[in-house]
Amino acid sequence: MKTLVKYLFFLILFVFSATVVVGLFLPSDYFLSRRITIAAPISAVHVYVGDLAQWESWSPWKDGDPSLLTTLGPITEGVGATSSWKGRDGEGNLIVTASDSAKGIEYDLFFDQGKWKSTARINYSVVDATNTTVVWEMEGSVEAPVIGGYFALLMDRMVGPMYEIGLARLKERVESSQAGEENEAT
Repeated sequence: MKTLVKYLFFLILFVFSATVVVGLFLPSDYFLSRRITIAAPISAVHVYVGDLAQWESWSPWKDGDPSLLTTLGPITEGVGATSSWKGRDGEGNLIVTASDSAKGIEYDLFFDQGKWKSTARINYSVVDATNTTVVWEMEGSVEAPVIGGYFALLMDRMVGPMYEIGLARLKERVESSQAGEENEAT
């Protein structure tokens, strides 16, 4: 029995040590990207992406945390636009650092009172006169010894599905808005 306990102890010690050693050598950087094509011109897409006040109509974040409270800053469009949030999983804020109605936006995200930072962008490109490809990306680094690399590895799996939901909602919102405008014109 003592031999079994001894082997079990060394097995647990080995697994723990291996997890720590691997964690020390994993890259802490992450990058994720999702894309969708929307049947609308870039200008129609930018109405919903370029104005943070419109994000609630397509953003996926309240699905994961219904208690999420978002507060818009005094500027909601263009460089310097801000919003902050607080929910059961933490708090953070974002600030738009670049905005171009023909290309998209870029923004910095800060989590846990600025402890963690990511850079994200939502870019547009013309497919043809009536279709736009939208690409939502995020990159950053998880600078936490041992566990940082594991979190970086999981970032695509944790955030990627939310980006997919958000892009699908953005597509639905923009296309339904376009259809409404076309019906009004006829």
